[in-house]
Amino acid sequence: GTLNEVVHGLMDLSTAARPAVGVVPLGTANDFATACGIPHDPEEALALCMEGKAAPIDIGKANEHWFLNAASIGFGAEITATTPPELKNLLGPVAYGVMGAILAMNVHHYRGTLSLPDREITGSGPVAIVGNGRQAGGGLQVTPRACVDDGLLDVLAVRDIPALALLTAARELQELSPDGEYINYWQTPWAEVHTEDAIPVNLDGEPVQFSSVRYEAVPSAIRLIVPPDCPLLSAQP
Repeated sequence: GTLNEVVHGLMDLSTAARPAVGVVPLGTANDFATACGIPHDPEEALALCMEGKAAPIDIGKANEHWFLNAASIGFGAEITATTPPELKNLLGPVAYGVMGAILAMNVHHYRGTLSLPDREITGSGPVAIVGNGRQAGGGLQVTPRACVDDGLLDVLAVRDIPALALLTAARELQELSPDGEYINYWQTPWAEVHTEDAIPVNLDGEPVQFSSVRYEAVPSAIRLIVPPDCPLLSAQP
């Protein structure tokens, strides 16, 4: 995505030389701008760029790659686009549609090890999200507790879910506990993923592949012009 290209360019500069970034959301999904509360109307967004205040925000790093919003690992955000409407109606909120899609489709599951500062987990599953922002895939709240100024990345991991465990997984998706049986959620300064095979990863719309990757938050890396009530800030600009 365009924002991803901008972030890579900014990170080639020294911290002092990086200008503030303003966003006029003209992309396909505009997930990051939407989550920030940036107006979709181009004139209103441009006015915000000219008159708004810039706040220091974190960015994510995946090995030598940067990302602003999210790293979608494995099956990723496209799940929502192919979830049958019947399952969405049956399970309620869009988030449950994710679980339905995982069960309804022949999705490849990846086996590997996830390392965090306080634990190491080995297992398999179809998808994980490492979020600096909160939403991906055209509006799906994948890491709903994320803030862009807390020095942390939010990690959502989906493990293998048997058909009979769908309701348990749906409940865990609401609770977002680090200790769920099928759904796990952590807030962490870094996470490492090591897999048997290379896994497709989507970094803000840019496709890459990793079999070994370290994700880490880079605090206050750039300045972003946001509305005064930006939901992704834990502190006001």
